[in-house]
Amino acid sequence: MGREESVIRFEKVSFEYGHNKPILDEVDFALRRGMKMAVMGQNGAGKSTLFGLMTGENKPEDGEIHVSHGMRVATAPQVIPRDRMDLTVREFFQKCFTEPVYDIDPRIDEVLEVVNLEHHAKLHDRIVKSFSGGQQARLLLASALIQNPDLLLLDEPTNNLDTAGIRHLTKFLVEYPKTVVVISHDADFLNAFTTGVLYLDIFTRKIEQYPGNYHDVQRDILMRIEKENRKNAQLEKKIQENKDKANFFAQKGGKMRLVAKKMRTEVEEMEEAKVDVRKEDRTIRPFAIPTQENLGGTVLTLTSYTVLKGRKPVTKKANIVLRKNQHLLLRGPNGIGKSTLLESIARGVAEGSFIAEGIKVGYYRQDFSTLDFDQTVYKALEQAMGKPDEERLRATAAGFLLTADVIHTKIGSLSEGQKGLVAFASLVLERPGLLILDEPTNHINFRHLPVIAKALDAYAGTMILVSHVPEFVAQIRIDEILDLEK
Repeated sequence: MGREESVIRFEKVSFEYGHNKPILDEVDFALRRGMKMAVMGQNGAGKSTLFGLMTGENKPEDGEIHVSHGMRVATAPQVIPRDRMDLTVREFFQKCFTEPVYDIDPRIDEVLEVVNLEHHAKLHDRIVKSFSGGQQARLLLASALIQNPDLLLLDEPTNNLDTAGIRHLTKFLVEYPKTVVVISHDADFLNAFTTGVLYLDIFTRKIEQYPGNYHDVQRDILMRIEKENRKNAQLEKKIQENKDKANFFAQKGGKMRLVAKKMRTEVEEMEEAKVDVRKEDRTIRPFAIPTQENLGGTVLTLTSYTVLKGRKPVTKKANIVLRKNQHLLLRGPNGIGKSTLLESIARGVAEGSFIAEGIKVGYYRQDFSTLDFDQTVYKALEQAMGKPDEERLRATAAGFLLTADVIHTKIGSLSEGQKGLVAFASLVLERPGLLILDEPTNHINFRHLPVIAKALDAYAGTMILVSHVPEFVAQIRIDEILDLEK
């Protein structure tokens, strides 16, 4: 590959996050114009850190990052920075450029079209925080696209997008003539446009580059793991045989001792030849969310609810009575007010909704704002549990891959995927009677989703679920559906 044609090239790049948390170790790879790459690797491997190195926000400890001259890099992070929430849409997009852009309005309309957010003249003066979570996700995406970058970095861009939104984005990425790198757990989405994969190995801290779409690479990696496992099993067998023989000869004494010594050296060599099988994305352990004790009768009654029609609140009648062991699915397009409704039900302030007395509500929010980012994981789980039980806390945490090194970290410094796992571990320790889940697949590694679906399917309390991932919902028992659009 001619060096001149790479848009960005990593040469022996090393990076550590804070003191002694190495992420990358002497990494080499290069991306050419027009490549569409997916980033794979388990939660906490440093996928978002890699983006920071590409944008220049993070500086490498060692090695060099060569960026081709005059190249524009733009990124759509997962969440809107808090200091931009009070800006108008126009100011929000102006902030994407270092110099003022005079004809920005038509450009804003163009990108809002791409991200499938209806645009009209008044929209440009709306304040960012007045948009729903799903609409804010689209604004973030649009803020990267408006810069028409040579290298476009997208972090979980399908979170909060409904089917139509994902379709729109996929078409845009397929046709985009420049280089795109995407972190995502949505396999179908990645398969539609990627031509290669950057694989972050959390154990060797290297980045391996594979050609092919996401499915091909996933298969290659799994085949490699199997091969490594087989090779190790054969070596194990030989090592054991040699150890046995060496012990036997050593007991014979005399010259046999030398033979034994030679065999022991061979054993050491074989031990070294064993490959570190990539402990590929470990999956969380199967878990159950226990139900509040003595739960009986009606848990939640919903006689009316409010939705947004063109930003105007409209109240609709309902007749929903949820008892123990009943699951309700809440449906509706982005911006109709699903999260707002869940929020008001959870806080007990929704008109027309009534939660029976003494019911413990477990609430999973898509933006994790139920978690205190300044708390350590340990403190948060201790709080969720109510009465102290160190053993149960640690066992639950370990099941969600929240290991000893993570448990005393502040929640704010975890990856989004790890925050999601903390939220699930909290629900397990809380034992709720009413479980309210707002997009519980967001940011979660796709390998964990079947395990989570199984736990929700078996949950014996009352549940309200919002999710835009049909194959996830299909694995969960749903007793009733409330479609907010109807």
